[in-house]
Amino acid sequence: MREMKDSGIEWIADIPEHWSVSKIGGLYSLRVTKVSDRDYPPLSVTNKGILPQLETAAKTNAHDDRKLVCKGDFAINSRSDRRGSCGISSYTGSVSLINTILRPMTEMHPQYYDWLFHTIQFGDEFYKWGHGIVDDLWTTGWQDMKKISIPTPPITEQAVIADFLDEQCAEIDTLVTDIQSQIEALEEYKRSVITEVVTKGLDPDVEMRDSGIAWVGDIPAHWLVEKVKFHLQRNEPRNPGDKQVLSVYREYGVIPKDSRDDNHNVTSEDTSNYKYVVPGNLVINKMKAWQGSMGVSEYEGIVSPAYFIYKFTDNQIMPKYLHYLFRSCYKDEFRRISGGIREGQWDLSPYEFSNTLLLIPPTDEQNRIVSYIDARISEIEFAITEKKQQIETIEEYKKSLIFEYVTGKKEVIV
Repeated sequence: MREMKDSGIEWIADIPEHWSVSKIGGLYSLRVTKVSDRDYPPLSVTNKGILPQLETAAKTNAHDDRKLVCKGDFAINSRSDRRGSCGISSYTGSVSLINTILRPMTEMHPQYYDWLFHTIQFGDEFYKWGHGIVDDLWTTGWQDMKKISIPTPPITEQAVIADFLDEQCAEIDTLVTDIQSQIEALEEYKRSVITEVVTKGLDPDVEMRDSGIAWVGDIPAHWLVEKVKFHLQRNEPRNPGDKQVLSVYREYGVIPKDSRDDNHNVTSEDTSNYKYVVPGNLVINKMKAWQGSMGVSEYEGIVSPAYFIYKFTDNQIMPKYLHYLFRSCYKDEFRRISGGIREGQWDLSPYEFSNTLLLIPPTDEQNRIVSYIDARISEIEFAITEKKQQIETIEEYKKSLIFEYVTGKKEVIV
């Protein structure tokens, strides 16, 4: 085992005895050339590296207010809410002014520093040197960044470490991709299980007939096909006060907004115009119904004024059966009856929705269908959860692997 020494850098701790420590400002210089994206193709600094800007990316009119980045430069987004957005550029182009562009001043193996700068520990140190009023505007400029101390192995060792991590992390990423494909297959299987039973029932030997709905095809002969308006009607009382805010997710249906931390929709300070939801109401995000953003609520609360709320007017349809029916196989139908200037802002037509045809089994059969789906989903989601935990474990191992090798705590044996 090789000898180690205290690096004098808190976030690094011990490094090999023969390694040195440098300031970032001693290894890189700042590139500050202003350019136009008319002359240099626009690039984006992402957590996957420096990539050509997508056509769908937000555009500004400040075409000349950008920075030049050259092939081989290292770019890092200085804002704390863009953590991990950095990398070596394979392109010459223009990037947003929020990015810091560095060019190597000394002989180095850039990929080693790319791995180092992507560690969680460096990210914490980088943003510790930042300034700002709130988290989203917290930035670390070059005047502070250049003072950060980092380990500096001999250049031959930099190359060995970088090549080793390239190979090892590629294998890890392949494994993660394979597991993610398994998760996607399970999700697709879950959708197919639901779609099959809400449109064909549980009895494979039942007599079938044409539903009269082209995209549904045959259904059990004893099922009814009737319009939504005969069983549901809009009912949208205003916020009675002191109620939790609910959100509609494509993946989960109607849930309390504060139950997840990935909902970035802003709740209005004045919620007096929000609509009141009680358990058993069907809640629809009218702009995203065609994406599956709807569901029967199990909660009392309030939702955005932009949502539709329907109540059941009889007991012929079990709410949870309808929840599964609409969310599993009606998305294309809701796309057909939505309209607007552009796809991302399509609105569901209340008139067309009220005339949408429903598949209605007898209520006892609806209950059996719901019980079957609940049980099957539980099994499938357990398998999905296990797969996701595997990915989390592998990703944590990858982070640890990178940090231990870029700081010399583990040695690449060649």
